[in-house]
Amino acid sequence: MNTLLEVRSGPAYYACKANVLENLEVKLRKGNIRKVLVIHGRKSWEVTEPFFPSLEHIETIFLTYGGECSDPEIERVKKAALEHGADALIGIGGGKLLDLAKSAGNSLQKEIILIPTLASTCAAWTPLSVIYDDNGSYVRYDIHEKSTWMLLIEPGILLNSPINYLRAGIGDTLAKWYEGNALAEKLATKSVCIELAHLAARQCQEVLLTYGEEALADLEKGKWTDALQRVIETNIITSGLVGGFGGQYLRVAGAHSIHNGMTSITQAHHLLHGEKVAYGILVQLVLEGKFSEIKQLLPIYQVLKLPMTWLDIGLTVEHKAELQQIAAHSVKEGEDIHLLFPDINKEKVAAAMENLEILTNHANQSTD
Repeated sequence: MNTLLEVRSGPAYYACKANVLENLEVKLRKGNIRKVLVIHGRKSWEVTEPFFPSLEHIETIFLTYGGECSDPEIERVKKAALEHGADALIGIGGGKLLDLAKSAGNSLQKEIILIPTLASTCAAWTPLSVIYDDNGSYVRYDIHEKSTWMLLIEPGILLNSPINYLRAGIGDTLAKWYEGNALAEKLATKSVCIELAHLAARQCQEVLLTYGEEALADLEKGKWTDALQRVIETNIITSGLVGGFGGQYLRVAGAHSIHNGMTSITQAHHLLHGEKVAYGILVQLVLEGKFSEIKQLLPIYQVLKLPMTWLDIGLTVEHKAELQQIAAHSVKEGEDIHLLFPDINKEKVAAAMENLEILTNHANQSTD
């Protein structure tokens, strides 16, 4: 039995419905909140402002996001919250901004309210922040002691989100199964919570493979449909439950380590987090020798337009140094790929990337 597991299931309050923000002031006042610091990006505020209520009895201070969830940016937000005496922090934006709000709020022991403007990660659900440096390279992730107080999803906001972010969310969330299942297979026994996490991981895969293409098409048409809501809530909620109930036993493994390696090269900076993770899934599956699963995924990747080749991630065969750099960074000490492959090294990762390139090129030629 897994005795070291600490469960953080998710926000204390969650709602996804039209005009969900109308009751925000009532809920803040019931929580004895008198001053709030609202952290937002420029684009995220543009799409949120039409839905954001006038907080007549709540003193509201607005702070524009600097662009990264980095240690200096966390300190800047904390300083602003302390200067203004904020009782709570409201984060409005994508995954990095929400991680920033969680990190600053937990450090100050303040309540946190999250309003996602993208459905690209489970950041809105999980009590975890991924920390980068100011150049966008991965540094670490921090697990917080306390979950978010409120998570509020306004469909009208997400209907204005770019389609590539939903696509990236599908890639990131697919990893919940491929990483989580690989880790679960190594456990001799599973606790009730880990069984729940494993079921949630499977649900992530099933929903996304069934509804992913339809949801992307619906978002492109600006239509809020059952398929779109299923995919959005899977990216945010079901995905978050995998780590929330499974903790270190199911959270991340090889795919995210490959992602971390990819953040070290500038050529891959055009890819979103989930797109890098999606490529990492395929590399992990090569390392596992699960070629039948790769064969199943490649046509789905083509339809969903997820990266599967070196060209997709901004590289060619000439970029040998960059490919080696990805491999080296992905196996650094402390990387979660070691949970799956204790004897992993950069040579094995580089070889897996080369083998994947052969497989994907063969698959592309077969469909031409």
